[in-house]
Amino acid sequence: MAQIPMDGTGPQVDSPQIAGNIANWAGAIVSLGLLIGAGVWGYKLLVRDVTGVPVVRAIEGPMREQPIDPGGTQAAHQGLSVNGVAAEGTAAAPADRLVLAPAPIELNENDAPSGATQIAAAPVVTEEPTIEAPAPIAAPAALDTSNVDAVIGQLVGDAEPLGEVAPVTEPAPEVTPVVAKEGLGTSLRPKLRPAQRSQPIAAATPEAKPLEVAAESLPAGTRLVQLGAYASPEIARAEWDKLQTKFGDYLGDKQRVVQKATSGGRTFYRLRAMGFADLSDARRLCSSLKAENADCIPVVTR
Repeated sequence: MAQIPMDGTGPQVDSPQIAGNIANWAGAIVSLGLLIGAGVWGYKLLVRDVTGVPVVRAIEGPMREQPIDPGGTQAAHQGLSVNGVAAEGTAAAPADRLVLAPAPIELNENDAPSGATQIAAAPVVTEEPTIEAPAPIAAPAALDTSNVDAVIGQLVGDAEPLGEVAPVTEPAPEVTPVVAKEGLGTSLRPKLRPAQRSQPIAAATPEAKPLEVAAESLPAGTRLVQLGAYASPEIARAEWDKLQTKFGDYLGDKQRVVQKATSGGRTFYRLRAMGFADLSDARRLCSSLKAENADCIPVVTR
């Protein structure tokens, strides 16, 4: 006989066992469904109609067939039918009948030009012209070669002897002397060279520019380049000489400017160069000096 606990409750079912049963029943149902689906699919595969599968079939009839009209069909757009494309949008039908060009017309004598008619109407002379026979030439009488004078007289006949022919002389052309209306009676003679030669004229030399220009005399807007700032004007001029020695090819025609300036209670002297056509000329000089590690700044006087 089963024992009943003192609290009065009966035996309880374990919950994990119930979950396992539910999973087993679900797996069984799914397996049964798969088995039924496989059976149905296999049955349809066996009883399907294979004639319904699309198959490429050969064309019925001969591969080549002779055309009804071996010469081909006429094109739809012939003659003037293409004019209907612009008017109606589609080409007109081909012409029903074909008209050939007329035969060439032969001209008769009445259709000939007026000039040809006149020529044709002119009478044609068929008679041969009468040619008169020339008079017979009498044969010369026999010459008696034994007597030369008689032969010459017979040959000459009534010819008159020629007189003496005077020689023809052409008159000499008249030469008219040319007399100068204007001229010198006697030719000029060059003057004698003086004993003392003249001194050669010295070539004009351009006016030399001053080496240094006062800063106060420069107008506003003058293009300059600043080469440095120094404690005294003597140091600035000495630095100019050094720059001339090192960069004489660039500063050869430039003028020196020493300008006094004050900044922050200190007085210094700026060393500048003048003689530039425009700002581009000043920048070119600074580019050349900076390439040699020298200080150079383009500036403008104010």
